Amino acid sequence: MSDGPILLGLTGSIGMGKSTVAQMFADLGVPVFDADAEVRAMQGPGGSLLAAIEAEFPGSTDENGVRREALGARVFSDAEALARLEAIVHPAVAAKRREFLLRNMDAPVLLFDIPLLFEKGADYVERSVVVSALPEVQRARVLARPGMTKEKFAAILAAQMPDAKKRERADYVIDTGLPLDETRAQVGELLANLIA
Repeated sequence: MSDGPILLGLTGSIGMGKSTVAQMFADLGVPVFDADAEVRAMQGPGGSLLAAIEAEFPGSTDENGVRREALGARVFSDAEALARLEAIVHPAVAAKRREFLLRNMDAPVLLFDIPLLFEKGADYVERSVVVSALPEVQRARVLARPGMTKEKFAAILAAQMPDAKKRERADYVIDTGLPLDETRAQVGELLANLIA
């Protein structure tokens, strides 16, 4: 094992409880880096990426930050435009991740919340944790979300690696289809084993 903290990547398909498990790690004192939250902050009101995004995609921002629907309409069906957006966003997220690492080098474990860990890769993490529940539990959770439809859910699932494949690739699996106390116990046990 290298000097410094263990770098743990947390992932899981939509509705599997990734945010809940990330919070459980945080409650146990593990510093958590949430790339999506960092992007939302940098694209929100007064965000550091707004000028660059507006320059590249005029009309895609306003005083509230990135106009998600307007920007999405321009990039998600245009691979070249999406690549230009990623060229703005990805280096900024990498810089935030480096700052997070430097701030937390004395922690035994650092958790990186990475929705597309296996799909996009993250060579900086040393081990992976997948959150997983039965398909019917996942489906009920996702369809209970405001604005979610069966069609949207199907499209999201189609874009993600299947849960079974994620579990096969993971170093650790946390079952989130159990009562919260049992999931919390799994997180505590995993953390204790990592630190030991």
